[in-house]
Order: sequence, then structure tokens, then C-alpha cells
Amino acid sequence: MYTRILVPLENTRTDEAIVAHVRALAKHCGASIVLMHVADGFAARNMSALELRESEEIRKDRAYLDDVAAKLSADGFAVEAVLASGDPANEITAAALREGCDLIAMGTHGHRGMKDLIYGSVANEVRHQSFVPVLLVRERPSGGTG
Repeated sequence: MYTRILVPLENTRTDEAIVAHVRALAKHCGASIVLMHVADGFAARNMSALELRESEEIRKDRAYLDDVAAKLSADGFAVEAVLASGDPANEITAAALREGCDLIAMGTHGHRGMKDLIYGSVANEVRHQSFVPVLLVRERPSGGTG
């Protein structure tokens, strides 16, 4: 069914839900996994133009991606890790095409109303931009069974 799954991560609790789901899906399909994080702060967006050094935040992002990739790889999955910078929705949809992915699997926070207006929804933007199918998995509420 799926052969290559793109999994955008943001180094939050939401990642746990999507990684757990993708583990099962990738095992069932025999799919490889492409983990991705999009750094979208000022330094990340302007690193090349301003000839900036890699920030501490980007080093931490890279270490986090490498850690998740190593755990999946140790469990027998074919995994790659991609660190990008810029607008998350644009970078995710472009990476899905560039990396030859046939599914984008994303975790969501489940914001509603005012929080979506304030924070926006990368998942919503990706779902509207992408020609690759998008699977959304919502994180469970903390302390509850959901």
C-alpha cells in the first residue's frame, strides 16, 4: 500500500502519537520512513542569506531527529532524517515530492478556535497543499485516556 512515509516531527509530545502509529503502519506495509523537522525560527529561515552559523536550536533539532531515527533503525526500519528550514507547510509538501513519499503522516495538537487563529495549523496547510495523501493522528490529552 505505502512504500515511503514522510513523518514531520516537531520535538513535542505530539511526536509520540505519530511515531507509534507509523511504526505499525510501516511494519505492515514494509515501508521506509523519512523523518523530517522544519526549523522555522528567524535564524533558521535566514541562515544562508545572512551567513549565520548553525544555532543551538538547530543542533538540538538535528540531535532529536537522529535519536528518533536511530531508535527506529534499531528496530529494523529503513529510516532517513531530513532537517529543513523555512515555512513548515511548504517544506513538508516539497519534501514529500522530492523524497518520493507516497504518504505524509503528521501528528496534530487538536487546537480549536482561538488557538488555531493564533498558532495556525501546519497540518491544515499541508492537507490543502499536498498532492500526496495526508494521515493525521491526534495526540492524546495529557493525563487522560482520551
